[in-house]
Amino acid sequence: MRLTTKGRYAVTAVLDLAIHQDMGPVSLAAISERQHISLSYLEQLFAKLRRNDIVSSTRGPGGGYTLTNNADEVSVSDIILAVDESCKVVDCNDSDGCHGTDYQCLTHDLWQELSKEIRTFLDGITLSEIMTKDSMRSCKLSQNLGQDKVVNA
Repeated sequence: MRLTTKGRYAVTAVLDLAIHQDMGPVSLAAISERQHISLSYLEQLFAKLRRNDIVSSTRGPGGGYTLTNNADEVSVSDIILAVDESCKVVDCNDSDGCHGTDYQCLTHDLWQELSKEIRTFLDGITLSEIMTKDSMRSCKLSQNLGQDKVVNA
């Protein structure tokens, strides 16, 4: 799977949003601070996420982002695909040749099958499933405590 920083950061940021939206829209600055992701990079990602109906934005004071759908309706692959990432292991196309040739490489079918398995796996994981894990709760708590120290300093 060609999962780059863009895909990983998008999943991380949307998961952060899902965890913290219970108090209203979440600002990108808050996500940036908690997840140590550049604010300008988040702005680029969230523009794509908004265009693909993963998130909705609210303008003005107290504005920010919320999930467009419930966390149990958003899969990890939805997020990755929304920011123009693919779920492919290699750049081989189904109908075209591999590596710029007119024929398929020897391992073409192997990598295509792996790509399908990865996509199926990520399709089956929703944000709400990730949020219910014990490790997620402890991570949220430690991030919030760290943020409180910065605010109260």
